[in-house]
Amino acid sequence: MGWTGKILRINLSTGTIATEALNMDWADKYLGQRGLASKYLVEEVDPRADPLGPDNKMIMATGPLTGTCASTGGRYSIITKGPLTGAIACSNSGGYFGAELKFAGWDMVIFEGQSPKPVYVTIFDGDVQIRDASGYWGKTVWDTDKGIKAAHQDPQIRVAAIGVAGENEILYACVVNDLHRAAGRSGVGAVMGSKNLKAVAVRGTGGVKVRDFKTFMDATNAGKKVLKENAVTGEGLPAYGTQVLMNVINETGALPTRNGQDVQFESANDISAEAMATPRRSDGKPNLLTNQACFGCTIACGRISKIDETHFTIQNKPEYWHASGGLEYEAAWALGSATGINDLEALTYVNFICNEQAIDPISFGATVGAAMELYETGVIDDAVTGGIKLNFGSAEALVACVEATGKAEGFGKELGLGSKRLTEKYGKPELSMTVKGQEFPAYDPRGIQGMGLTYATSNRGACHLRSYTVSSEILGIPEKTDPLTTDGKAGLVKAFQDATAAVDSSGLCVFTTFAWTLEDIAPQVDAACEGNWTVDKMLEAGERIWNMERMFNNNAGFTAEDDNLPKRLLKDAAKTGPAKGLVAGLDKMLPEYYELRGWTPDGVPTSETVARLAL
Repeated sequence: MGWTGKILRINLSTGTIATEALNMDWADKYLGQRGLASKYLVEEVDPRADPLGPDNKMIMATGPLTGTCASTGGRYSIITKGPLTGAIACSNSGGYFGAELKFAGWDMVIFEGQSPKPVYVTIFDGDVQIRDASGYWGKTVWDTDKGIKAAHQDPQIRVAAIGVAGENEILYACVVNDLHRAAGRSGVGAVMGSKNLKAVAVRGTGGVKVRDFKTFMDATNAGKKVLKENAVTGEGLPAYGTQVLMNVINETGALPTRNGQDVQFESANDISAEAMATPRRSDGKPNLLTNQACFGCTIACGRISKIDETHFTIQNKPEYWHASGGLEYEAAWALGSATGINDLEALTYVNFICNEQAIDPISFGATVGAAMELYETGVIDDAVTGGIKLNFGSAEALVACVEATGKAEGFGKELGLGSKRLTEKYGKPELSMTVKGQEFPAYDPRGIQGMGLTYATSNRGACHLRSYTVSSEILGIPEKTDPLTTDGKAGLVKAFQDATAAVDSSGLCVFTTFAWTLEDIAPQVDAACEGNWTVDKMLEAGERIWNMERMFNNNAGFTAEDDNLPKRLLKDAAKTGPAKGLVAGLDKMLPEYYELRGWTPDGVPTSETVARLAL
């Protein structure tokens, strides 16, 4: 129960479709979604495979709580070998697509090979077909979504698609479902594009069975009560979304600014949640229209925004005069603080384009920030940028960059390499704010020390969603720790990583953990699934998943040397704010972390750890 027990396997090279039973022995060890699909990937894909070659696989996976009435039970993930990093990739998305896949009767879909021509796949309950997508190739996510629904005469179809960026293998292209929910990081959209797979359209009319219905309802209702009564999940996120963090992190002195040259942005308030909610458009209304929830979510942190129709970005573009997915914190930071731009309307427009063409706004904005530093220091010039005046603070430059990158044209092709390859190309690799090739998000490790270790050790490259120590270091959840010290951070990071791996595998949103602990989540999983899912069992599953991902990366060629941070963060002290004078203390945390993990000093899981976790 919880699981449907069925997998779809679609070979795009041969055009064959097969069904198979879910491996329940693996489900008992890896739960679902991130963990279980990663187990399938690890068993079936050579760690040295070309991420954009036919030997790589792409798995769309749900969790056992996806599609249930558990709060936030709408998540799905895309698991593959990521082209941006060369590491294992798992990108999580909300919206309604994941639940629809479960309603259609499938725990996961494994895509193999490469289609010789553009195709899309329809999954209408048990009717699965590979269809010609030549009419959608070259179109945006938004047009593809609209076209597929019209072609099949069903507005309730849920579509996950790539844009032109994914077709052209922009290395941080993502997959967007429900128009503005994204499996966003590590380039999963480029993998989808490499397979000539334009979209997956799903319509399900079934339900999800749970092991013990009454106990499940009691557990989920208790969980919803906790979420409602919590200040973050019951008040802050519904009212302000993740953007509530903009001014908080800036005041903390941990807002990476102008490609990490500074830790505070003087114009942070101009692009904050408060600014979004303030009437400022020419019609007297605010940028933010309303909040929005994903399937089954009682938090509703999503943003729906509308751009001022007189703004230069859309003045003569009525196709963008509608409301759509608004800025969330990571996007607002990457497009704003990282580039020194405080034009809220421009950032909203760029975010629209990121959704429309399916590109990761974190990697895109951070890459533009690196390019701006290359430009301002004279390393590149107008001849390279195609005439774009790539100065920090230029909204016009950012807009030109997103339009070029979304279409993979001109300088956009170079930006599509990501900041690591871009800065290497021009002889300045130190200007790339990345770990394992992935741009780090909106928290500077000099001001939040635990995030430095989080970035350095993340299995998918720099990521905040693998160990959100900001909860503890800034928000005091579940307990307050000092963000400016390295003491105890190795244990904190490990605990967050293991717990998050379990949550990601359940089908729930990690944002619930602002209020919930595994004491709240385990009873919901246990009531839905066979297997006696206690807190200890979930933590063990999380630790098993983390080590499995690590071993895949080690076999792919990653070593302890890759558990590092950009030199800027290790050598250049913060200039302002509470962290003034500090650098990231990674050298103090990493050896302790390896020891706690049961790894060798070279960052390899010991034989004892492998045996203990049944790996």
